[in-house]
Amino acid sequence: MKADRESSSFLAINGGSSSIRFALYGEGEPLRRLLDGKVDRVGLSGTKLSFKDSTGQPQDSLTIDPADHRSAAAFLLDWLETQQVFASVKAVGHRVVHGMTHSEPERVTPELLDELHRITPYDPEHLPLEIELIEAFRQRHPTLPQVACFDTAFHRTIPRVASLLPIPRRYEAAGVRRYGFHGLSYEFLMEELARLGDPAATKGRVILAHLGNGASLAAVRDGKSIDTSMGFTPTAGLVMSSRSGDLDPGLVSYLARTEHMSATQFQEMVNHASGLLGVSEISSDLRDLLAQESDDVRAAEAVALFCYQAKKWIGSFAAALGGLDTLVFAGGIGENAPLVRERICEKLGFLGIEMNEERNTKNASLISADGGRVAVRVIRTDEELMIARSAIRILGPGGQKENLT
Repeated sequence: MKADRESSSFLAINGGSSSIRFALYGEGEPLRRLLDGKVDRVGLSGTKLSFKDSTGQPQDSLTIDPADHRSAAAFLLDWLETQQVFASVKAVGHRVVHGMTHSEPERVTPELLDELHRITPYDPEHLPLEIELIEAFRQRHPTLPQVACFDTAFHRTIPRVASLLPIPRRYEAAGVRRYGFHGLSYEFLMEELARLGDPAATKGRVILAHLGNGASLAAVRDGKSIDTSMGFTPTAGLVMSSRSGDLDPGLVSYLARTEHMSATQFQEMVNHASGLLGVSEISSDLRDLLAQESDDVRAAEAVALFCYQAKKWIGSFAAALGGLDTLVFAGGIGENAPLVRERICEKLGFLGIEMNEERNTKNASLISADGGRVAVRVIRTDEELMIARSAIRILGPGGQKENLT
């Protein structure tokens, strides 16, 4: 794949707890996706890198020896450096899940890196890999500008009553409160709503449902987040693929007494052995559970729990918003599982939600009935595109905005 020597490109890195998504965009309007892919199963057996070229065609995947965060970051950078198009990269943007007080993307500096190291206990599932990625690029390409794009920034507008945790007040001074996540996805969805001409994007009541391996919902009024289901960490809220979502806090002491479970073991359980996987004992993938729900009650109960909880969150956020104008489904499940969307929206007619069965089955962009008061939409989210846009906005075209250190 050859790079145009006169053009600039921007690399978006989306590090998760066990995967790294990446995409390279050519500068222009709109941005052109030149390359994208994923390193999957980081820290587990069967780690592999798969990618697509500029035409969207899948290419050969590469199997990697079981890799920890550091070696996975090094492997990805080794591979990227072999791609001719990498020579045109002028800046790198990173998704950083936890940003605490940061409300905008920021250029990476030594001071920002020190802060990210300091707040790693706030999100030990994601921040270590994200920091490793930033430092790997910094070590090998010290003059290449990098931008941190914070997933929490979108929710900086939520009112104080929605951010408070009902624990002793002194912990709030240490930063313990509800933050919310999936902000890059939600920012993209709101921009798409505006592009589609939906008036609720700027003056209305919107519920965004990002349903994937990680799943959350957000309540947005007049373009600003007022509440979200995830909390202090991305483990909170809706049941997810392998994360528990909200739990009775009394479980911590109960399992410590009866199972001698440590805090580390509890953290591992609620993030990697719970949710759909824990309830079904079959799979964390909703597609597998849908295929087996007629034959295995455990699969059926896991699917039912996911849909029931999502329905409850929609109802509670509609109450917080004082009504609802638009509901958006996104994420791997939200975009591709008509049956799940149907079950979530069933019996929500009192909110004005009426589905069009044919549109829903076809994964149409608008799946609500023409007579329904609420527009129900399916929008394919693109976090990597938001990262690239943010890098350009912060650094300027070509990645060289002045007066940045």
